[in-house]
Amino acid sequence: MRLGGSTVMLALLLGVVPGLAQESPGLIPAPTQPTEKAKPAHRRAAPKIAAPRVAAPVTVVAKTDAGKADSVGTESALETSAGLSDGERLKIQSALLWSGDYTGSIGGEDPFLSAVRNFQKRAKAKITGILTSSERANLLAAAKNHEDEFGWTIVTDPSTGVRLGLPAKWVTQVREATRGTRYSSPHGDVQVETFRIKTTELKLAALFDQQKKEPASRKVESSALRDDSFFISGMQGLKNFSVRAYARDGEIRGFTLLFDQMMETIVAPVTAAMVSAFSPFPERSSPFAAMAKPVEYGNGLIVSKNGHIITDRKLAAGCQVIVAAGLGDAERVAEDNDSGLALLRVYGTHNVSPLALGADAFKKGDVTLVGIPDPKEQNGAKKLTEIKARLAESNAIELRQPVPMAGFSGAAAVDVQGRFLGMMQMQNFVLASAESIAQPVRLVTATTIRGFLAAHDVAPATDGSDARTAVVRVICVRK
Repeated sequence: MRLGGSTVMLALLLGVVPGLAQESPGLIPAPTQPTEKAKPAHRRAAPKIAAPRVAAPVTVVAKTDAGKADSVGTESALETSAGLSDGERLKIQSALLWSGDYTGSIGGEDPFLSAVRNFQKRAKAKITGILTSSERANLLAAAKNHEDEFGWTIVTDPSTGVRLGLPAKWVTQVREATRGTRYSSPHGDVQVETFRIKTTELKLAALFDQQKKEPASRKVESSALRDDSFFISGMQGLKNFSVRAYARDGEIRGFTLLFDQMMETIVAPVTAAMVSAFSPFPERSSPFAAMAKPVEYGNGLIVSKNGHIITDRKLAAGCQVIVAAGLGDAERVAEDNDSGLALLRVYGTHNVSPLALGADAFKKGDVTLVGIPDPKEQNGAKKLTEIKARLAESNAIELRQPVPMAGFSGAAAVDVQGRFLGMMQMQNFVLASAESIAQPVRLVTATTIRGFLAAHDVAPATDGSDARTAVVRVICVRK
């Protein structure tokens, strides 16, 4: 009986590969060619555990008949999102991911529009690509049930840049892994681990062979290698495991899922939703997964010759020791919940390069984020890195590419002329919240920073320097 459950799970896992590929341009899956056939496993059946009251998602891909074209084009894609705030769109997308309807673009369509069509087709409703008020209410009500049951939420992993759907009430422990992040339950009976590897270090086929053999306790039941992706599943000791990886632009990104075999009936529907939600190179950012690291890295901006530094309030929270790299220990002087800013100060330093806080140059358009990422991203180095982005409405920052953002919060944002616009912040998800959320990456403007400094009697430098020279790595050491 257990083999039947694994076969169903494998079908669900393999069934969503085209959808994931379509969302990320350049990932065009080759026909499936399993390198190993599934082998029956003769093990004692695990005790039956009552599954949560949730139906396993069904992925339905709407096909376009050239003879009967459903004339919903780009205009309808815009109408589908018209009137939706970013938070509302994200909630609907999360619900469509859980239901298995968000499978990426179809024939170049907007993936959100394609998902709505899939949902309507599966519900035997009129396929318009535009949700009616009752359809939206039903979809969000189902999503709310999943949030309450599992803490289901869609997040971006800051260490790898991948998008994940996580049962956050299960995987409450978040820690760094060798090549990504590990999300696990308190006793380790459910584990999700992301990874990101440069193809200059390891090729896809070599990683595929390695993952089939390591650790030695793995017994592979099914595997498939394509030109740009692979999938492996089986048993690892007393746990079910599966590994999924995709290659693009010189990187391999993926995740490993492990769970105790006795939990299979509980985890299976959530597993299918997780695979449906997974995107190695997402087009849109989701809120970032919260990380409670013993040692956390971020950025600060030197704003006065007296050693004052502004940074992200969350980074400076709960620290036993705060270090400004190259300058020494820093004292937390003040913080502001509304702006999300914290004020630090280092003493006894005379070679600082404070930031020139001129008039706001705020306007929509191209911006560059300048900061120092997590040392793991640079093999321990602390080199200044620039990330291209776009400044949108409501101080939202849209990344040009799905790049890892670990350790980047607190970085400077400058316009195309190099003028300082403000400080960037990364927003974390709120567990099981159906409320609208802030943009995953947002700008704290120079005006807000000046007001914060004035409230704490800090005079900005009048002859300050370029933002790039004012950036400093901030290290928080917690218990």
